[in-house]
Amino acid sequence: MESPRVLEPFQPSEPHTWEDYVERFEFFAVAQGITDASKRRATFLSYCGPETFKLAKALLAPAKLSETSLKDILACLTSHLAPTETKMARRMEFHKRQQRAGESVSAFLAELRKLAQHCDFQDLEETLLDRFIGGLSSKKARRRIVAKEEVTLASALKEATATENYEREELDASRKAPKPQIEVAHAMDELEATPSQSPVRGVESVRQACTVHKDHRGRCPGCGGNHERKSCRFRDAMCRTCGKTGHIARVCRLAALGATGAPRLEHRRPPTANHVLKDCHYVTEINGRVVQFPAQGKAHVKVKIEGQLCDMEVDSGSGFTIVSDQTARTFFPRGKLPPLEPFPETLQSYSAGRIQVMGMCAVRVQFRDKQAVLKLVIAKGSRPSLLGTDWFPALGLSISGLNSIQTCPEMSEALCKEFAGLFNGKLGCYKGPPVDFELDPGVAPIRLKPRRVPFALQPKIEAELDKLVKQGVLSPVDSAKWETPIVTPLKANGEVRICADYKCTINKALRGNSYPIPVVSHLLAKLAGGKVFAKIDLAQAYQQLPVTPQSAEAQTIVTHKGVFRVNRLQFGVCVAPGIFQGLMERLLRGLPGVLPFFDDVLIAGKDPQELVARVRAVLLKFKEVGLQLKKEKCSFGVPTVDFLGFKIDASGVHPTDAKIKAIIEAPRPQNKTELQSFLGLINFYHSFLPQKASVAEPLHRLLQKKNVWRWGQGQQKAFDSLRGMLSSRSVLAHYDESKPLVLACDASQYGLGAVLSHREPDGSEKPISFYSRTLSPTERNYAQIDKEALAIVAGIKKFHDYVYGRHFSI
Repeated sequence: MESPRVLEPFQPSEPHTWEDYVERFEFFAVAQGITDASKRRATFLSYCGPETFKLAKALLAPAKLSETSLKDILACLTSHLAPTETKMARRMEFHKRQQRAGESVSAFLAELRKLAQHCDFQDLEETLLDRFIGGLSSKKARRRIVAKEEVTLASALKEATATENYEREELDASRKAPKPQIEVAHAMDELEATPSQSPVRGVESVRQACTVHKDHRGRCPGCGGNHERKSCRFRDAMCRTCGKTGHIARVCRLAALGATGAPRLEHRRPPTANHVLKDCHYVTEINGRVVQFPAQGKAHVKVKIEGQLCDMEVDSGSGFTIVSDQTARTFFPRGKLPPLEPFPETLQSYSAGRIQVMGMCAVRVQFRDKQAVLKLVIAKGSRPSLLGTDWFPALGLSISGLNSIQTCPEMSEALCKEFAGLFNGKLGCYKGPPVDFELDPGVAPIRLKPRRVPFALQPKIEAELDKLVKQGVLSPVDSAKWETPIVTPLKANGEVRICADYKCTINKALRGNSYPIPVVSHLLAKLAGGKVFAKIDLAQAYQQLPVTPQSAEAQTIVTHKGVFRVNRLQFGVCVAPGIFQGLMERLLRGLPGVLPFFDDVLIAGKDPQELVARVRAVLLKFKEVGLQLKKEKCSFGVPTVDFLGFKIDASGVHPTDAKIKAIIEAPRPQNKTELQSFLGLINFYHSFLPQKASVAEPLHRLLQKKNVWRWGQGQQKAFDSLRGMLSSRSVLAHYDESKPLVLACDASQYGLGAVLSHREPDGSEKPISFYSRTLSPTERNYAQIDKEALAIVAGIKKFHDYVYGRHFSI
C-alpha cells in the first residue's frame, strides 16, 4: 500500500516561496480532512520544519505557540518572510522586469503573470503584452511581433518561442561545428556557384574542394575586402569591439552576436532544399548527390524507459528529451501510446523546419541506480532518441568537456565512503602544534561589557553557545584578562554565527602575521588543462585549529550568558586569515591542480581518473592531520564549479549568473554613493570588460568632487552600456605557459586599455584578461602617439606577472 504523502519542511532561506507554501498547507489540510483549529496548528508546526518552528517561536516570544492561533502564527511569519509591498512598488517591479540571461520566453511570461497578480491592472492582458514585448531580450523577436497588425499575448508568445528555438539551435550549431565542416560549407558555396564543374563524389572530393577554397582569393577575414589576408593593411589592427588584433570592428564576430548573443550569420545564405542542417548532422547536396558528415564522438547512454532499454544520444543543446512515435510505441504494451498531454512549445531543428510534436507523457525512467518519473516528448516521423538537459538532474548526469558523461553522485559516494571519517559531522581538531599569538606586552589587556541582544535572538545565541561548549570550542569561565563582546550575524539558514569584535581588544595588541593572502587572478591562472573539477569545504574551518592557553585567554568572549574562553582559532582575529592560509598551503604544497583559498579547496583534472587521484591525495592529507569536511558543500567530478565569485569550466573563467543578474537588474543610481556601489560591483569583473574605463568615463566624471549630481543622457548611456557588456557568455581563457602571449593595447580620448591573449594553434586569439583605466587631465593632453605608448607601458605593468621572463607580441 502506498504511504500517504507528506508536506516537506519550509526553507526560511527561500522566503519568496512562503506564500506558495502556506497555500499548499491549506490544500494539504483539506486533503487530510483536518478541520479542528488546534489540530491544524499542530499539523503545521510539525511539518514546517525545525528552522521555521524556531523562527516562529522567536518572533512570537514571550507568547507560547500552544497559546497562539494558527492564523496569528501565519500572520507573524508572513510579515517577517513576505512583508507587504505597496501597489506602486509592485507595479515598478513589474515594469522593470526584463528577460534574463538563460531564461526562456515562456518562463519570462510566467514570471510576469506572477508579478502582476497584486498590481490591480485595469487591462491585465494588454499590460502583460506590452511588458512582455518590451522585456524580450531578442531584438529579432520584438521586430517580428510588432510588424504584425494584430497581436495578442498568445500570438506574441508563439512568435517569441519560435524565434528563441531557432536562435538557440543556430547558436548551438555554430558553436559545435568543427572548423573543417565550416570550410566544407564554404566550399559548397563555390562549387554550386559553378555548375559547369563535374559533380563532387565522395568525401575525398569534398576535402580537395576545401583545399582549393583555402587558397582561393576571397573575402578577407580582417576587413571583409576582396583580397588575400597577407596583403590586408588591417592585419595588425586592433578591433574596438572585442579588443583583439587582426581585424576591425566591421567584421568582428563579437559584434555579430548582438544583444542576445545569438549570431546573425549575415554571410550565411537562407536554408534551401540543397543546403540544410538536420539533427545535428551536416548534410550538403551537390548536383543531386548527398555527402553526409555525421558528428563524431557523440555520447550515448542506455536508459530504461518503462522497463525497455533505449539507446539515447545525449544532447546538451536540447532542453527536452525527445523520441519518435515509432520508438515510443516499443515502450508500451501492444504498441499503443498512452493519452498524450499537449506540448506548449514549438520545436525547430536548425534550418530544417518545425518538428511535428504529437505531445508528451510521463514515463518511468531508470539509469543505473537512479529512478524517476519524467516527461517525454514524442515527435512524428523517424528521428534519433535525444536525451535532453531536462533529464540530467534526475539521472545524475552532467557533461564534462565535449562528449564525456560523468555521473557525479557515483564519484561523490565512492569518495565519501572511502573517507567516511572526514564526513562524520563532528568538529575536527588539527593534530599539529597549537596556534600561539604574539601579543605586544606594552598593550594593557582590555575588558569590555557584553552588548545587549534582542529577545528574539537570545534562544538562537544560547543554542549556538551550548553547541560550541559541547564541541570544546568554548569553556565557561568566571573572568579573564581579555574580554571581548560578541557580534552575531545571521547565516543563510537562519542560524547565528558567533563572532567577536576583536578590533576593540586583542587586535590592537597582536603583532601582524606576514603570510601573504594569494591573489585571486594568480590562483585562477593555475587551472590550465582542467576539464573536470572538485571543490572541498572545511567545516568550521578556523575552529578546527586549537590555540595555546595564553591565546585562548586572549580570545575570551563575553556574552549575555556569561564569559567563555575560546580554545580554538576564532573569527575576527586579525592574524587568523594568514595563519589558516599558511597552514593550508603547507599541507597541500606539491599537489598538482590543487588550489586552497582559506576553507575552500578547488581541484582540477584533465579527466575523471586524474581528478580522483588528486582528490584522494588531498583527502589523505586532511585525514592525517585530523581535519573534517562539510559534505553538503563538497562537490566531486563536476564540469562547472563556482569558486571565489567566478564560474570555472574547461573553456575558462566566467562571471556567475547571480552577479550578472545583480548587475543587469541594478536600478539607476540616485546619488554618488549609489553610483560608487554600482561601479564597485562592475569592478569585480573588470577583467571581463574591454575598454571599461572609456565606457564608464561619464560616470567617473560625475563622481568628481567639483561636479554636482546631474544624471544626463551620457550617464544613462554609459550605465546601460556597462550593464550590457557582461553576460553569461563572457569567458576568459585559462592562462597556459605553453601557449604564445599577445598583448594588445589601445588609447582613446578618455582612457587606455589592454588585453592579454593566448594565440591558439589555429591562429585565433583567446583573451586571458582585459585592463583599462581613465586618463588623468594631464594625460588627456598627450599626443595620440604618446597615449598609445602610455597604453603599452600600462599594459606591461598590469600584466607583469604573466609576461615577465617570456617572449610576447605587442
